[in-house]
Amino acid sequence: MATTTMNKDSRIYVAGHRGLVGSAIWRHLESEGYTNLVGATSSELDLRDRSAVFDFLHEQRPDVVIDAAARVGGIHANDTFSADFLSDNLLIQVNVMDAANSVDVDRLLFLGSSCIYPKFAEQPIKESSLLTGELEPTNDAYAIAKIAGIMQVQAARKQYGRHWISAMPTNLYGPGDNFHPENSHVLPALMRRLHEAARDGAESVTIWGTGTPRREFLYVDDLARASLFLLENYDDPQTINVGVGEDLSIRELAETIATTVGFEGDILLDTTKPDGTPRKLLDVSRLNDLGWSAQTSLDEGIKTTYDWYLDHESSVRAK
Repeated sequence: MATTTMNKDSRIYVAGHRGLVGSAIWRHLESEGYTNLVGATSSELDLRDRSAVFDFLHEQRPDVVIDAAARVGGIHANDTFSADFLSDNLLIQVNVMDAANSVDVDRLLFLGSSCIYPKFAEQPIKESSLLTGELEPTNDAYAIAKIAGIMQVQAARKQYGRHWISAMPTNLYGPGDNFHPENSHVLPALMRRLHEAARDGAESVTIWGTGTPRREFLYVDDLARASLFLLENYDDPQTINVGVGEDLSIRELAETIATTVGFEGDILLDTTKPDGTPRKLLDVSRLNDLGWSAQTSLDEGIKTTYDWYLDHESSVRAK
């Protein structure tokens, strides 16, 4: 595979640079000496507005684009607002990629999600599993949007000869996450609930489902490292998985977080709530073979995330 040299003065546009993923990528690029970074907040630039996105890209003329922008949420948000998740994500990525192509951006990284894979894909999930089975119905709208993004990357490579790539990270968490009690992903949602239970002296906490589904969790700063690594070392139309190669049950995750936040009560299960996909572990052998692997253990990542949460609890409480 071809290797692309990223110059420290390359003009890099990070779409979604204030979000969980984008902010981590921005931090990592800065720490690696990249000084010509471009970003715009959602209030400054609505990525669903096609003409505004084209105007912005034509004004900024980036050399590299990293598309980390998306409307995201947990199982409840995905299932409840499926039309919004489909429409908004399609608009964001089509606008960003079409505008990037119009200003001859030759290097672009599109970040998707492991929910693109079939609900009952063989575990661990290889990249070749894409489009081989039915999706998990609670987040199929979001998944379809992300699959469309992969297809657009491949189409741009084929039609225009662009060196664009896509990567599919597993479940992400870390500083800057969304801790909304209903619309967040499972790890930050559990962290907030267990923290508040410990603070209030609650005797028990109830979690959704049977607790048996297994999930893999990647610390967001590891994804940021992987993103730069892929821009420097990967050039292939097939998407590539980014994960840690290990998983645990939701019940085990809750127990791990409970230990971190100091909750000593009972963890109860509400089996009337949906479990979602029974297991979602990515095969990361292709990325590992290139020379990259995750560095942050789950215990370490949860501790760092909880420290951030404590420092920002007053601001995240209202979200």
